[in-house]
Parts: sequence; C-alpha cells; structure tokens
Amino acid sequence: MFSWVSLCGARPAVMGIVNVTPDSFSDGGRYLDADDAVARGLALVDEGADVLDVGGESTRPGAEPVGESEELRRVLPVVSRLAEAAGVPVSIDTTKAAVAAAALDAGAVIVNDITAGRFDPDVLDVVASRRAGYVAMHMQGEPRTMQREPLYDDVVTEVGDFLVERLAVARRAGVDDEALCADPGVGFGKLAHHNLELLARLDELVDRVGVPVLVGSSRKTFLGSIVAGATGAADPLPADARDDASLAAAVWALDRGAAIVRVHSVRPVAESVRFLTVMRELDAEAVA
Repeated sequence: MFSWVSLCGARPAVMGIVNVTPDSFSDGGRYLDADDAVARGLALVDEGADVLDVGGESTRPGAEPVGESEELRRVLPVVSRLAEAAGVPVSIDTTKAAVAAAALDAGAVIVNDITAGRFDPDVLDVVASRRAGYVAMHMQGEPRTMQREPLYDDVVTEVGDFLVERLAVARRAGVDDEALCADPGVGFGKLAHHNLELLARLDELVDRVGVPVLVGSSRKTFLGSIVAGATGAADPLPADARDDASLAAAVWALDRGAAIVRVHSVRPVAESVRFLTVMRELDAEAVA
C-alpha cells in the first residue's frame, strides 16, 4: 500500500513534472519523445526530485482533451522505464480510469487526478483496488473553460468544502486514508487574486483537510503577471522566465504547511527544502 508518510513524513517532498505532451503551457513538445521524457525524469531525480509526475494530456487553460489510446501511447513507455530506473515513486497525471490502471500496472504508485474523480468516477475504484496513492485536486469547470470568469464568495472556504467532500467520496470508494492527498488547484479555474488568497491562507486549508496538501504553482501565469507588473511590463513573463517566482511561491507554500510541491525546476526547490528542514530542526531543538 502506498502511504504519503513514506514520501513526505520526515520532510516535504518535491514532485518533478514530466510532460509528455505537445501543448503544455511550460514546455510543450520538448519531451514528447519517450527517450527525451525519460531522460528528463532522470535528470529531475538527479536534481533532487522525490517523486515524478508523468502526464500525457495538457491541462493548461483552453486545452483540448486527449483520447484514451493516445494518452496511453504517450505515457506508458515513460512510466514503465522511469518506474524501473528512477529510484523514486512515479505518479500518473490523468483523469481516466483506464489510463490510471495501465500506468499503475506499469509501475506507477500514485494517481494525480485534477478532477478529484468527478469526470471518471471509476478512477477511485482503480486506486482503491491497487492500494495506490491518490491526489484529489480542486478545479472549477474543465481545462477548456476553467478560466472563463471563475467566481467565488470565499475561495479558501469553497475549495476546502470541495476537497473535504471529494476526500470523503474517495474513502467511501475504498481508498486508504494514508494514501490520500489534497491539492487546492492553484491556477485551475481561478483568477490571480484567488490564487494569491489560497496561498496566503494555505495553513487554514492544510488544517481543514487533514491529509497532506500538494501545491502546484510552478510557472503559472499569475506569477509571471506579478513579476512583470512590478517592473512595469505590460505582458506576463514567459513561462520559462518564471522559475524565480515559482521558487518563492514554493517556499511560501512549504512554510505554510504544504507537504509536497509540484515544480518544473527541481534543484532550487530541493535545496530550499533541505534548508527549511534544517531550520525547523533547529527550532525544535530550541523549544526542547
């Protein structure tokens, strides 16, 4: 059985992103070839990734869905080879039960589901039967429509309500409590001020959901807009120029209770985790 304690119990974990897609917002097409994707995953492990998240369907705003057979073709060779060679757990980023099942059979041990089981409820049965790890994420709408005027009265409360409810659904489906993780879905059906409020009040969400919380703010558009706005630029920084802001957002999230951060650029975040861990240990010694 997968347990998040084994991954992020002693210290926070860094999840490295391996996009096997032609249209990812951050690195679309660079790792579409299986050999390139595997090399990318191994390089992220060398940089300090504790877990690799392999995805074959872009979830950027406006992305079109990918058929099951094409998604399988993209991810299975990558998952199987990384599961054998990487030396860290492999996660499959998918919403489809059939893809999740095939990836788990190929060696993945976590299913990262941006729909929290709403699009294909059978994914929960797959996770439960394989005793795999599961990430339930909040998203308002779907990738094609999620950024069309998302509305919230209180984004932290509403995201928390959703995650608590979806975690309960997963438990009823038989997913082990130790295998559950929650993701507030930064950038998924949220405007910039929604994302900032989620990060600012992340500790409230962590306390409420009662399971490890994963935060994935890496290279998101709102970070590029904030940095560009501070310099007077009219347009957001391009995705590959947002890593400094992504590092700051990751450290902020970790300091407020995130157990896992999902990032494109691993090394600086992994080094920050080591530093934060040392400082926390010093604080604990001082209190003792």
